Amino acid sequence: MSRGRIQAGGAARAGLMQSYLDMLAAERGASANTLAAYRRDLDDYLAHLAAAGLDPASVAPPAVRAYLADLSERGLKASSAARRLSCVRGFHRFLYAEGLAESDPTAPVAGPKRGRPLPKVLSVDEVDRLLAVTKQAGAAAGPGEAARAARLHCLLELLYATGLRVSELVALPRSAARTRERCLVVRGKGGRERLVPLTDLARAAMTAHEANLPAGGPWLFPADSESGHLTRQAFARDLKLAAAAAGIRADRVSPHVLRHAFASHLLQNGADLRVVQELLGHADISTTQIYTHVLDERLKSMVRDLHPLTDA
Repeated sequence: MSRGRIQAGGAARAGLMQSYLDMLAAERGASANTLAAYRRDLDDYLAHLAAAGLDPASVAPPAVRAYLADLSERGLKASSAARRLSCVRGFHRFLYAEGLAESDPTAPVAGPKRGRPLPKVLSVDEVDRLLAVTKQAGAAAGPGEAARAARLHCLLELLYATGLRVSELVALPRSAARTRERCLVVRGKGGRERLVPLTDLARAAMTAHEANLPAGGPWLFPADSESGHLTRQAFARDLKLAAAAAGIRADRVSPHVLRHAFASHLLQNGADLRVVQELLGHADISTTQIYTHVLDERLKSMVRDLHPLTDA
C-alpha cells in the first residue's frame, strides 16, 4: 500500500490495528495476553481519534499529546498512561515503517513523568516461613490435602529457586520433574529460551509433588482448566492462604513478589546485575535496574564496613 491518507473509517482503523497486532504476533512472538492488552489500549486510542474526526495515519503530535491529557483527566496513573503511550508509539512506528503514514507523530512526544516504585520484597525469614508452613501442612494433612500442600510447596520452592514468571512456572512440563540436569530450559517472553538453575530443595519438592500425580499428562501442575494446567489465579489464591498461615499479610504476597525476592536476595548476596537479568529473562538491563536500590544499600554497607577511615 502506498504512502498517503487512509480514510478514518471504523473498518480501516480496525484493519490498521489488526495488521499491527499480526506483526507483533508473527515477528516478535507476542503472547495472547500481551496482544489482548495492546488491543484494549489501541481500541481506546482509536476511539479517541474517531471522536475527534482524526485519521490515525495522518495525526500530528498535538493529537497524541491531547490523548495523554485526556488520560490524565480520566484519572489514569502516570504508569498506566506511560504504558498506553508505549503501545501508541509502537503502532505509529509500524504505520510509518510500512509506508502507511508520512511520519511518526509520537517521536517528539514526551511520556508522563512518573516515579518508579520499588518492588515489594519479602525478607529471607518470611520466605523461609512460607516454605516451612507449606511443608508442615503436607505432613499433617490427609492424602488429598497433603497432595495439594505438596503442590504448593513445590511451586514455592521452584519460584524462589528460579525466579520464573508465574506464567512460565504453572506451564512447566511434567518432564521437568524428571530431569537429571541441575537446570531447566525455559521458554519465556518472545519465545526466548534461557537456562535457570535448580536447587536440591526444588528438585526434591518436584519429586515429592510428582509422586502424587496420576499417570500420564503433559503438565507438572495439571488442573481442570482451559489450558490443562494450574492457572495463575488459583496459585495466587493458595499462596495468600499460606501467607496468612505464616503470619504474613496477604496483600504483601503474590507470585510476582516471590520473583522479586529471588532477584533482591541474589543481589544482596553479591550477584552481578547482568546475571540476575539473564536469570529473570529480561531483554533489557533497564528492566532489571529496578533492583538497584538493593545494590545501593550493599555498596553503602561495604563502604561503612570496609573503608579504612570509617572509624577515624
